[in-house]
Amino acid sequence: MTGQTTVGTAVRVHGRSAQRRALRAMLDALPAHGGRLLLAGEPGLGRTTLLQWAARSFRAGPVLHLGPGPDANAHLTAGQLLDTLRAAAVAAPVLVCVDDAHRWDAPARTELARAARLLSTADRVGLLLSVASDRAVGPEFARLPVVHLDPLAPARAAALLDDLTDGVAAPAVREQLLAEAEGNPALLVALVRRLSPAELRGHRPLPSPLADAGVLAEAAGGVPTGPSAHARDLLLTVAAAGEASDGSDADADAGLVRDALRRLRPAPGHGPGLGPDPGLGPDPGLGPDPGAEPLPGQLVLAGDRLRFRSPLVRRTVHATAAADRRRAVHRALADALDGGGHRLTALLHRSWSLDGPAPAPASADRLAATAADGAVPASHRLRATAYARAAELTADGARRAERYTAAAEQALLAGRPERARPLLAAARDRAAPDAVRGRAELLRGMTELRDGPVGDAHQSLLLAASLLAADDPAEAAAAALAAADAAWAAGDLPACLATLAPEPPLRAEHPSPGSDGPAAARTAAVVHDHRVGMRALLEGRLDRAGAPLGQVVRRSRTGDRPETLLRSAAAALLLGDVDAARSGGARALAAARQLGSDALVPQALEYLAYAELRAGRHPQARTHAEEGLRTALRAGQRNTAAHHRAVLALAASIEEEPDAVARHVAAALDTARRHGLAQAAALAQWAAARADLGRGRPFDAADRLGLLVLPGPGRGHFAVWRLAVPCFVEAAVLAGRDEDARRVLTDFADWAAFGADPQAAAQLARCHALLAPAEHADALYRHALDRHDEAGGDFERARTALLYGKWLRRRRRPREARGRLGTALAGFERCGAGVWAAQARDELRALGAAPRSPGAGAGTPARLGRLTPQQLRIARQVAEGATNREVALTLGVSTRTVDYHLRKVFAALGVRSRLELARMVGQAERAQEAQAAQDARRAGHQEKTGAQP
Repeated sequence: MTGQTTVGTAVRVHGRSAQRRALRAMLDALPAHGGRLLLAGEPGLGRTTLLQWAARSFRAGPVLHLGPGPDANAHLTAGQLLDTLRAAAVAAPVLVCVDDAHRWDAPARTELARAARLLSTADRVGLLLSVASDRAVGPEFARLPVVHLDPLAPARAAALLDDLTDGVAAPAVREQLLAEAEGNPALLVALVRRLSPAELRGHRPLPSPLADAGVLAEAAGGVPTGPSAHARDLLLTVAAAGEASDGSDADADAGLVRDALRRLRPAPGHGPGLGPDPGLGPDPGLGPDPGAEPLPGQLVLAGDRLRFRSPLVRRTVHATAAADRRRAVHRALADALDGGGHRLTALLHRSWSLDGPAPAPASADRLAATAADGAVPASHRLRATAYARAAELTADGARRAERYTAAAEQALLAGRPERARPLLAAARDRAAPDAVRGRAELLRGMTELRDGPVGDAHQSLLLAASLLAADDPAEAAAAALAAADAAWAAGDLPACLATLAPEPPLRAEHPSPGSDGPAAARTAAVVHDHRVGMRALLEGRLDRAGAPLGQVVRRSRTGDRPETLLRSAAAALLLGDVDAARSGGARALAAARQLGSDALVPQALEYLAYAELRAGRHPQARTHAEEGLRTALRAGQRNTAAHHRAVLALAASIEEEPDAVARHVAAALDTARRHGLAQAAALAQWAAARADLGRGRPFDAADRLGLLVLPGPGRGHFAVWRLAVPCFVEAAVLAGRDEDARRVLTDFADWAAFGADPQAAAQLARCHALLAPAEHADALYRHALDRHDEAGGDFERARTALLYGKWLRRRRRPREARGRLGTALAGFERCGAGVWAAQARDELRALGAAPRSPGAGAGTPARLGRLTPQQLRIARQVAEGATNREVALTLGVSTRTVDYHLRKVFAALGVRSRLELARMVGQAERAQEAQAAQDARRAGHQEKTGAQP
């Protein structure tokens, strides 16, 4: 131990919302009926904390804590235990907490589990058990409902760390603590406790290794062991093999483990649970063998792979083993791997078999050279481990920094920024040359761009460009373009333009030794053209932007590097070529997956989702964004996740899912505000406003969008506000703000003329139609529909047809209106725009048509059926809180007409206030939703069974 920090008790439970909901449901139901739950999780994940939370939260009766008792031979039978619990629950419901039930002896566990199964719902007894999942859960508990605990998400672990340290940990120390803890709360507490205050604040170097044997054993609740010497060797061999695993499970090949065990223990014999020794018989497989020991409970054999049930236990087994035995196991693994096509893994194990911590330059050089060899098959994760180990064995500070930087790059490509950050901190060495420091800053900036404040990312990337300029101009240009990406994400137009300042013309340079000359030259040309085109676009020189950005798109057609293909997709989006953007994004996605570059997959899916949105294909955009959100969260990229949430909000804004819109908007804005993501924030705000507009709330929509699109210092992101102009114009006209609508049309006309948005020309004609006098509006609507036919896209064309149909109905041209509204309804239904389809149905009803909406009919109370179509529309808008004036503007009628119809509504329904009206309409809508759900279930049943309706 190097010192100790006093660790306070965490003031709240961090995360665990799903688990707490399950516990809360059982606690809330106890006054009426009993229940039982089993909490399962590896050591240190907080099972005891959750039990304590449940005990504190239960207010309806007493809480009992059961333990195994001091006399191991004295056991209550299940019947006796049930009688005791039922007697305690006579006066009030009882919560019974049993922590670490796996530690009870077998007879006691059997009786406890039997009592749990025999509990009746009428007993008003809640039984809450916890077991560790580092071993198989006992069969006696197999029939109980289980709530599993997983490691904390990075944000939750960071909040816990701040609670434990009062936020005083230095940033680099904080990153290393979070990376070492891997989301395990107990391990995080033990790590903090180990450090002195000076170490925690970064004033002294951290101990190495940070998570040593003592810390790991404390978090794991002791040193794991096996029943025999051979079983202990098996545990250690699997743990050691996991140190150089290619996968996230840190598993090991069972054949490799058996081979290493044979080398470790040359005497013939049976390995536990692994079948006969491969050297003793013709069958080297893993078939059952009656003479073998059972597999230790900490391990799982799945096919030909062995892994620990608990990552913490694996680390603890490896760290707490005797040093000479641990080195012997690594040596046996290296010998078993030699000559088998696993060069890098064998070298890693050989390096871990070395005596002592002293530098080993020869081993370090071999490791680094093999990790850098693209012909050697290895994942980014394994290469990161190899580079990091090479750095540990390197004495020279500059070379050590270079290898830590290379390790961080591979960790980032593997989608593990939590591992990359401490490696970059270790790479900080003032003695390193500018090229090494520049590379480290480039990686640090890219990490922050995906998962941190983008303003910090911008500065890191600018510094990287400066440091790399002399030795690697091409890499410096790439860093500068990435800095412009950061300024773009932040919505900082001056910083973006400054970063994209004119550079010298692209020169043909000799490629560096070992590089792919043609590929490097093509990448440099892509970066140069993208930079030139992006600057021209931002300066408003739209005529000069097309050629260089088009070159970026064309050059990528012969490339297969995911980074170049991502640039192609981005350039295509800037040009409005959605087909090229989809093609570039799809090829980038395939290339990233093929190379195992997990860090680039979320960005490829982001570009695909944006391309589908721009093309009006909202369901496809949603599919890509849902997958992108999952991969971004898995890769620790909260900024990319915020962009995917904004896309999901935009997709949901046209559907009948207001809760989904609100949920995605709130999540996107939460990250956007903390990390300065102006683009994601603007997209989320646009989604919220479009949802308002679709649900007939133009005043709310105009208020939201006015902040986003109207000129002034508060205008939204420069790449987003133009896209939101058509929504604003529609909302503003409906809200009676025609002058505000006209203020933004000049800029939007310039944007439409550039051609970067295939829908813009048709949208511009629609905006002019909304603002035009009656004698010109008809022709403008027809012109807008013609332009839609050229551009394609069901949703935008249906919106124009809806507005045209409304205009025709108000001009008393019902036959023409019915045709346009029917077309609009069909378009909305085809693209899944449910909330807009409802508007079209309402308009058709007002004309006397009766389009049947999904689930309509049975769910509408009889009294609402007495209303005319116009009265029903007014009733719905008033129920949503609209004033009479707002309803009048939305429907295009006078306030006196609304007053007249509203009096008729009150009389027909027998209500006296707007509150009663809102209640009645709400009941009708809930009934309609229930009927729709019932119809969907019936349709699903018919589809499964083949029954005919």
